[in-house]
Amino acid sequence: MRVVQALAAVGAATTVAGICCAAPATADQNWGINGTFLTSSNGDWAKVNDRYQDQPSERSTWTITTQCISPTECTGTVTSDAGWTAPIYTIDGLWYVKRTVPNWRFCADGAAIEGFQEYKIYPVGSDGHVDPAATEYTGENRVIGPSGSCGRNQSPVIHMPFYMKKL
Repeated sequence: MRVVQALAAVGAATTVAGICCAAPATADQNWGINGTFLTSSNGDWAKVNDRYQDQPSERSTWTITTQCISPTECTGTVTSDAGWTAPIYTIDGLWYVKRTVPNWRFCADGAAIEGFQEYKIYPVGSDGHVDPAATEYTGENRVIGPSGSCGRNQSPVIHMPFYMKKL
């Protein structure tokens, strides 16, 4: 019985010493995405409402700044040379950029509809597998319009493969 009590006391003392003497947590910018990146969305592999249909490819340069409090909690801003700025954040290793696209598509009667664009990206190594230390990213560029737009009940959705490389 005394051995169990002694072990419990040593464990408790070790825990208290670890708590009081542990190094303070600090933000590490190496966890985030920071810098200037060349981006590309491949319209040759686009899907419109889940069927392949060529769309114009998109190329732009993004400047990204993020701040992180842990490897899984980062937020920041993306500024594109295409003239827009949007927030960027991470959840479970995936990075998200979401924004509204004014005048995304036009109906047959000329009415403009806006789209909701979401980039979902992750770092990838030269072997095609996830690599948190990589400077290249891949993922998806998805834009969805409102249901009922242009007199159709189905929301228009365009998916394109996305690629980003640090300059």
